[in-house]
Amino acid sequence: MKHRVVDPAGVVFGLVVPLLCAVFGFVLTKIWEPRLPEQIATHWTTTSPDGFSTPSANAWTIALLTLLFGGGLSAIAALAPAMLMMRRFMLVVGLSVVGLITTVNFALLYTQLDVADPSTTSLPLWSIGVGFAVGGVLGWIGASFLRDYRVRTLATIEPSAGLPRSSCPLPISDDVGFSTKGSVILTAITLAPGVIMALAMRSLWPLFIFGALGLLVVSLVRFRVIVDEPEIRVINMGMAAMTYGIDEVVGADVAEIKPFADFGGWGLKTKGRRNYGVVTRTGPAVVITFAGGDRLTITTPKAEDIAGSLNRLADARTR
Repeated sequence: MKHRVVDPAGVVFGLVVPLLCAVFGFVLTKIWEPRLPEQIATHWTTTSPDGFSTPSANAWTIALLTLLFGGGLSAIAALAPAMLMMRRFMLVVGLSVVGLITTVNFALLYTQLDVADPSTTSLPLWSIGVGFAVGGVLGWIGASFLRDYRVRTLATIEPSAGLPRSSCPLPISDDVGFSTKGSVILTAITLAPGVIMALAMRSLWPLFIFGALGLLVVSLVRFRVIVDEPEIRVINMGMAAMTYGIDEVVGADVAEIKPFADFGGWGLKTKGRRNYGVVTRTGPAVVITFAGGDRLTITTPKAEDIAGSLNRLADARTR
C-alpha cells in the first residue's frame, strides 16, 4: 500500500481557505476603493489612529499576513504523514489567525467607507474576538474532516508469553488527563488575563480570544481511550486522534511512567521516532508495541486490564 502524501481535506481547509481569505481582502478593497479615503487608517493606539497607508498597500499587507501567519500554520494540515492530532491542532490555530485577520480587515475598511478624515475613526474591537472565534470554529470543522493515512502493518507473531493476560470484559474505556475540575481550573487560569483586559478596556473581545485559547489548552490534556475487539482509539477534541487495529498489536506491557522524566511533559508527546505517549499522570501505563514500528504509552489506572485484554485479543487472532 502506497503512503499518501497529501490529505485532501487538509488542502482545502489548510491551503485553499487562507488563500481565498487573502483574495477576499483584495476583492473587497477593489469594490470599496471608490468610497475609501486615499490614505486609510491601518493601526490604532488606544485613542486614535497612528498608522496610515493606501487601500491597495493595505490589501497586500493583509494578504501577506494571512498567508504567512495563518496559512503557514494551517498548511501543516495538508501533510498526510504528519501526526493527525498535530495537524488538527495547527489547523484550528491557523484558521483562528486567518479569521482574526480577515474580520479585522473587513471592519477596518467598513468603518472608513465615505469618511473624509480617517484620523477620526476607531477600530471596532469586537472584530478581534469575533474573528478569532469564527476562525476557530471553522478550524474545528475542518479538523473533523482530516484523516489518518498511516499505512497499517499486520502483526505476524503472538505476544510474548511473559506479557499479562486478562479476561476483563470489553470495551474498556477510560478518561485520561485532567479531570473536569482540573480542566475548569486550567481554563479559568487561561481566561483570567482576558477577564482583566475586558474589564480594563470595557469590551468583551478579549474573552473570545482567551476563551478559545483555554479550550485549545484543555484539549491537549484531556483524552478518552477506548479498547474493544477491532481497535484501540484515543479520542481528543471529540475526534479519534489515534486509531490502531488489534491485528497490528505485537504486545502490550505495563510500566510506571513519570510524564516529565520519561516524555518531557503532559499530553500527547513523542519520544524519538514513532514512540508516542498519552501521558497525563504519574503512575501505571500500558505500553503497546505495533508491527509497523509504532510504540504507544498511555498512563491509566486501567493499564493492567488494557494490556491483558490486548494480549488476549492478539492471541485469539492467530487461532
